[in-house]
Amino acid sequence: MRASPWLPVLLILALAAYLLPDARLPFDPPAVTRTAPQVPAPALPNQLPEAARELFDAARPATVRVESLNPATQNAGIGTGFFISEDGLILTAYHVVSSGRLFQVSTLSGRSYPAQVTAFDAQADVALLQVRAPAQGFPFLPLAPRAPRVGEAVLAIGNSGGDYLQPRRGTLLGLNAQAGRADFPQGTLEMNAPLAPGDSGGPILDRTGQAIGVVSYISLDGSGQTRRSYAVPVEEGSDLITALRAGEKRDVPVVGLLFDLVHSGQGGLDGAVISGVARRSPAERAGLRGSTFDDQDNLTALGDIVTSVNGQRTRDADQVIAAIRRARVGDTVTLGYTRDGEARTAQITLVPKASVPDLQE
Repeated sequence: MRASPWLPVLLILALAAYLLPDARLPFDPPAVTRTAPQVPAPALPNQLPEAARELFDAARPATVRVESLNPATQNAGIGTGFFISEDGLILTAYHVVSSGRLFQVSTLSGRSYPAQVTAFDAQADVALLQVRAPAQGFPFLPLAPRAPRVGEAVLAIGNSGGDYLQPRRGTLLGLNAQAGRADFPQGTLEMNAPLAPGDSGGPILDRTGQAIGVVSYISLDGSGQTRRSYAVPVEEGSDLITALRAGEKRDVPVVGLLFDLVHSGQGGLDGAVISGVARRSPAERAGLRGSTFDDQDNLTALGDIVTSVNGQRTRDADQVIAAIRRARVGDTVTLGYTRDGEARTAQITLVPKASVPDLQE
């Protein structure tokens, strides 16, 4: 997502809808739906082939700009989403809405609607929003009933670079890709579509116009150019989509540790160095210790070093995070760690990330 300094103004009506004491539903739109500010949309790229242009024209009305605001922190951002039903269900990436409290979606028709998060899977980085549909309903994108195939052409629609719901073309390069970081979804679709921040949460379409994925993670090089882009597969009837439609909210399991990525696995330190321990977390109750710093924030001593999870060797922070995320909230894991060269263990029960204030963005 990208920051939006004018977003609080856009969300005034959404805030009112949430705060009215007699409102039956927190996502009820106002009686007269407000017209969104007119965002200049660049002309369609001339290089878009005819078939891709037709696909884009057909799918674009079902995509939306997603705006998020946290009134307590004034954090705001913009992402993308798309309708998956005519009654107002919208798929987007979880990280687009995870730090927000108020949400608004804007459609190609120029309408804006307050929205509510009704389900999410934080580990898969997918969320479901609900808006109240008008009488005629919304145009929507069907989810593909089959797994995608490597080599097929894909079309994304997003809001990056100041564009408003514009196309990005590419090729599906791989399935079950590793996104390169343990705190991003694993087993994703890998593409070479030139996506950028602001496209997160948008649809990845196949040649038939069915959605095969939700844009999740974008890898940029040092100059800010897209190296690879990744999407979470959203096959109709899958466990993920079934759980979302049922309203399930699945948070990421955590122990409450912050890791030192500079020293972990480096310089003979075979393990994940704990930089900090979140307050009121299971790790704090288990007595784990983080690094210490002087008054100028200079490192004075390294914290405990996690060397295994459930008996499996972990050589850096990514391996520790990945091992923990293979478990579920409520599971108990055994962390092996060293302190001043002495081997120790701790039994820790995993909790949802949202329950640990120090881990909130």
